[in-house]
Amino acid sequence: MVVSTWPDKQNPTFSVDEQTQRNTVRMISKGDNNGLKISYHNNEDVSRYHFGARHPMKPFRLMLTDHLVLGYGMHEHMDFYKTREATEEEILQFHASDYIDFLRRVTPENKNDFESVWTKFNIGEDCPIFDGIYDYCRIYAGGSLDASRKLISGQSDIAINWSGGLHHAKKFEASGFCYVNDIVLSILNLLRYHPRVLYIDIDLHHGDGVQEAFYSTDRVMTLSFHKYNGEFFPGTGNFEEIGTGLGTHHSLNVPLRDGIDDQSYIQLFQSIVDPVINTYRPTAILLQCGADSLGCDRLGCFNLNIRAHGECVRFVKSFGLPMIVVGGGGYTPRNVSRAWAYETSVLLDVELDSKLPSEIPFLNYFGPDYSLHPNLAGKVDNRNTRKYLEKVRIRVLEQLRYLNGAPSVQMQVAPPDIEGFMEDEEDRLRDERNDKSTDTFSVEQESRDRVRTGEHYV
Repeated sequence: MVVSTWPDKQNPTFSVDEQTQRNTVRMISKGDNNGLKISYHNNEDVSRYHFGARHPMKPFRLMLTDHLVLGYGMHEHMDFYKTREATEEEILQFHASDYIDFLRRVTPENKNDFESVWTKFNIGEDCPIFDGIYDYCRIYAGGSLDASRKLISGQSDIAINWSGGLHHAKKFEASGFCYVNDIVLSILNLLRYHPRVLYIDIDLHHGDGVQEAFYSTDRVMTLSFHKYNGEFFPGTGNFEEIGTGLGTHHSLNVPLRDGIDDQSYIQLFQSIVDPVINTYRPTAILLQCGADSLGCDRLGCFNLNIRAHGECVRFVKSFGLPMIVVGGGGYTPRNVSRAWAYETSVLLDVELDSKLPSEIPFLNYFGPDYSLHPNLAGKVDNRNTRKYLEKVRIRVLEQLRYLNGAPSVQMQVAPPDIEGFMEDEEDRLRDERNDKSTDTFSVEQESRDRVRTGEHYV
């Protein structure tokens, strides 16, 4: 709203009453953001789907996020796109056709007709069949694909899709509340124009689906910060998972224990991300901001506050690289939406009032404090000692010593590894392993590598 005044700046031609002043959007300041073009990719239909009354995944968290973004007036400072659904052809760039055909055809009414393939496609309590499941997948995947297109065209420097980030979905099956891996689809699109893409994951859970998809290529480096104890879902993400073939040393995992706090997390994150970016030299970044790593999450066990979570976003942004930012986990909707609204402001270089706009719908969800920054820390004992975190940092950065700078890539219309796994590389890898003693590779790890290699772009 523009308020015109007389030359002496007295007696404004438009005045507001006390109630309007009280409900004015609370944006304290707006930086210049160095002229960055920010885009917000949204389809409000995605929040209308329902996994089930007792299921922890609640898509309406996206509606709450949008209300906060609009309530603070952030939409006025970025390009706002209503995205189309991903096409079946786009989804099949990664996923198997029989699996996608199943998602397209199955409904709650006919699901028993498909009972013979439930196990094959990992359908069950975590990944249930609900009304509109395929359309839901197409909507959130469409948002991430649209974000990748805006980056490629140069229309956006940073593209946001909070409905995306479903990092557990596999080529052949659902996993961990995820059915279609929008992250993999977006990175595949980026690889048509970008030589190297860095994937960073700050979800509580290991980004296993993305790691597996790119486990044998050096075109993508995956870096995941997550809880790991060998049993916590998905049971992967230890130091030893480093990639295979051309992708060796391009899968980096940061296994954490319960209760990590703000300062420890930020220091560890920055001390790893900085050398990773400067060594690998990516030309684009995809950042997954799963909010189940916040304190007080329904399924969580960390002690992070929203500002600390957002500080990771700020740090990645500071490198000035084209970036896609997506959501992910997060099972306490009021805190998920707070975090993603705050991180939108970080990307926009906007400072927000900590008091939430009073006129947003569903304000009651944010009581009793009605604050953007409730205290979420201190609920879980911190089992991450300084000694352990230093060990983690050293172990992760050791992998960078094996990289001889950024890999050079002969760019084509589409990278050859998108069109099928490189058989020559697989033959070379098999011969190399046959020449080494069995002591070099554990049976368990070799089995994992074979599974991941088999899934790569087949």
